[in-house]
Amino acid sequence: MKNSYEEMLKDHRQLLSFVKVEFDRDIDTLHGWMHEEHVIPYWNLNFTKEKFSRHLQKALADSHQTLYLGCLDETPMSYWESYWVKGDIIEDYYDAEEGDQGIHLLIGNPEYLGKGLALPFLRSMVKYQLLTSSTKKVMAEPDIRNKKMIHLFEKCGFTPMKEIELPDKTGLLMACTRENFERKWKYGEATIYL
Repeated sequence: MKNSYEEMLKDHRQLLSFVKVEFDRDIDTLHGWMHEEHVIPYWNLNFTKEKFSRHLQKALADSHQTLYLGCLDETPMSYWESYWVKGDIIEDYYDAEEGDQGIHLLIGNPEYLGKGLALPFLRSMVKYQLLTSSTKKVMAEPDIRNKKMIHLFEKCGFTPMKEIELPDKTGLLMACTRENFERKWKYGEATIYL
């Protein structure tokens, strides 16, 4: 797999990386994760493989987002959607600026839950998105019922804006500005592959 981003997790002494999703390589992994009990209530993509295949192909063809696997020591364990707010439904819910980006994520393999990995992965993805100079803030809209995810975003530097009604959920619109992120975190060393 060709990494798009990698960084050593010093606390864990393991390599964190993001790899672009490839349909043939990743369809079985992602389809399996969508059937995990901790994923189903918030993603609602526990479709048949045929239906999920159509969904994934459509998502991969959507130029306003990039799909990644989050890997630990090259083992896929999470799924990430990095999207441009312009062209996304979220742009209708606040005064979006050109360059704003957004995040969707899940920890797929339940063996990686509760190990303190979600925050460093989220922090790295936000750091990766903020490398785009025109990006002044990163948005998220976690399901209002998902208190753990909301807490995770807050720990990373996101602040709640308002509740929003989306077609598939009631979400909490949250924003992490570049200033807030840079005040909270050091960038550290990362390798970016363009």
